[in-house]
Amino acid sequence: MSTIAELNPVPLWKHFAKLCEIPRPSKHEDKVVAYIVDFAKQRGLDVKLDQIGNIIIKKPATPGMENRKILAMQSHVDMVPQKNADTEHDFLTDAIKPYVDGEWVTAEGTTLGADNGIGVAAILALLESEDIPHPPLEALLTIDEEAGMTGAKHLQPGHFEAELLLNLDTEDEGELYVGCAGGVDINVTLPYRAQPVPVGHKAFKLNVRGLRGGHSGLDIDKGRGNANKIANRIIDTALGEITELHIAELDGGSLRNAIPRESFSVVTVPAEKAARLSEIALQEIALIKAELDNEAKLDITLEATKAPETVLDSDTQQKLVRALRCCPNGVERMSTSLEGIAETSNNLARVVTEEGAQEGDGGDHRVRIQCLVRSLSDSARDQHGLNVAAAFQLAGANVSLDNAYPGWTPNIQSPLLALMKDVYKDMEGKEPEVKVIHAGLECGLLAKPYPHWDMISFGPTIRRAHSPEERVHIESVGNFWAYFLKVVAAIPQKS
Repeated sequence: MSTIAELNPVPLWKHFAKLCEIPRPSKHEDKVVAYIVDFAKQRGLDVKLDQIGNIIIKKPATPGMENRKILAMQSHVDMVPQKNADTEHDFLTDAIKPYVDGEWVTAEGTTLGADNGIGVAAILALLESEDIPHPPLEALLTIDEEAGMTGAKHLQPGHFEAELLLNLDTEDEGELYVGCAGGVDINVTLPYRAQPVPVGHKAFKLNVRGLRGGHSGLDIDKGRGNANKIANRIIDTALGEITELHIAELDGGSLRNAIPRESFSVVTVPAEKAARLSEIALQEIALIKAELDNEAKLDITLEATKAPETVLDSDTQQKLVRALRCCPNGVERMSTSLEGIAETSNNLARVVTEEGAQEGDGGDHRVRIQCLVRSLSDSARDQHGLNVAAAFQLAGANVSLDNAYPGWTPNIQSPLLALMKDVYKDMEGKEPEVKVIHAGLECGLLAKPYPHWDMISFGPTIRRAHSPEERVHIESVGNFWAYFLKVVAAIPQKS
């Protein structure tokens, strides 16, 4: 087991270290679910899986706390599988390799899974404890949060008796979250007829690497570069002069909720125009680097490569490049009522060419594009989703808006919020910050089957979630754990 298991607080870190050993990317949570179910059974806890595969665990109160209100605790068991291009790692079989880096814990070349592994570890540590005072507990560990909030979306009423819920899935110590954005996936398919590479053409690979990336909600307002937009800009600029240029392959981004850090494209041009392509690329690269002065590690290269088998037909290529130019990306509107919070945004997350097409597509290959629109307003979410869809519909693409989920409306008069503010002030001598987050917490979906739940979300300090630079601040984990236990101990008597 990793030496992070020896960090304080040991009860929490030992469980997080174990989670790092168990592969748990979204939609492949079977191993971690089996582990947690076995954990509960070995300790004599009441455990079951609901109809979608969420884990539900219940534990009686400690002596003297039986008459307190029942407390529900919730986190998600899956993690975002992101790695650097030069990292050998299979998220379905390989363990995450965490290590201590100064004041932080991070991982070797991959996401760490502190989002939301720290929350899961805290819940397991409390369920395992024999000497920590607590009221009756109900734990909800959901599946597939990162790739569609599937577990929360399909949660049914009738499983829980609690009135209060702590969601342990935010990323700044000392902040209490009372609302979040909703979202909708934009899935685009653009069919094309693969064409032979023109005679006399030379192939080049355009590599975009080193962008900071990050969480498509928490970091969307940071002005970070988008690898898909950068690659398309260079290709489109070159097409403006070298009209014979053809796109053979596109492979940019990886997950809908991660800002794309890398893109790899293959293009062909007449051999006699190869030098000019290099000149255009170098000129555009210099401009992009000057504009993105917050992306110090940005590395864009153009290199000769082996000839591809086919290229896109010219008509589809032109429509694709134009649509990617038009596609909104980044913050659409800042909130006017919540200072410094993005209201509505879009992440142009994934652009990839694929062999084969679905029946009726009208082509033998396709370009697949994924976007994720977020908004604090459900109506603004839907309208911006239509804006993004329109850019690709005008290009003749097939577009669907899927997996829409609601935002979580703040309740500033929440009794649980008042309690948690008092506990924090007693511990720290100051008020916690009360915030709304431009990211998708499960609370909005959980409120549908359990509208009576009084919910607050909080967590330790995590940086660069959804990227291989993800890290969690060690001291903040200790502070988070201490605060969590103080809140648990302060849960009031039943009415």
